[in-house]
Amino acid sequence: MIAVIDYNIGNVKSVCNAFRHIGCKVVLSKDKQVIRSASGLILPGVAAFGYAVNALGSLADVIKEVALQGKPLLGICVGYQMLFETSSEYGLHKGLGLISGNVVAIPQGRVVPHMGWNLVKFPQGMDLFKGLGDEKHFYFAHSFHAEPKDDEAKIAYTEYGLDIVASVQKANIYGTQFHPEKSSRAGLQVLQNFYNICKRVS
Repeated sequence: MIAVIDYNIGNVKSVCNAFRHIGCKVVLSKDKQVIRSASGLILPGVAAFGYAVNALGSLADVIKEVALQGKPLLGICVGYQMLFETSSEYGLHKGLGLISGNVVAIPQGRVVPHMGWNLVKFPQGMDLFKGLGDEKHFYFAHSFHAEPKDDEAKIAYTEYGLDIVASVQKANIYGTQFHPEKSSRAGLQVLQNFYNICKRVS
């Protein structure tokens, strides 16, 4: 069973529906015992970083606890950004600090928010993209982006006038700036791959 973290931040219904579509048992929950007993966790998010972190509250400690114990964790959009140390969106805010690096604004000179389909190129060895070849298009909607500074993290990029990190993988911790639940077949394959990871380690 995969638990989608319920902290009153958007896109949780579409994430749950996408997992159910691929045959995964999923529960939307903020119960700490459910989170601890799940085979994997999804941290979604559609909101400003600071608002999302505040809404997460004490669940942040539980997420960090189980992630550091080896439970697979997938952050999506703002949930992905919260995996990092800080964000400068509307002030400086602390993230979960599971991946070294910071979240900053997309530089001037580009259309913001970055919204729509962009090509993501996959490096070797990123488990989320197994079976997808060398590159695929995914759906993005964001104004800030992460700048990882973690030697242990594998990184996939998309080009938007500069290289923007589209996905990270650090051991059992995964993140996508794009929305797999809104990215058609390729996105469903990403979720299927995460589900398979959770089944292997549970």
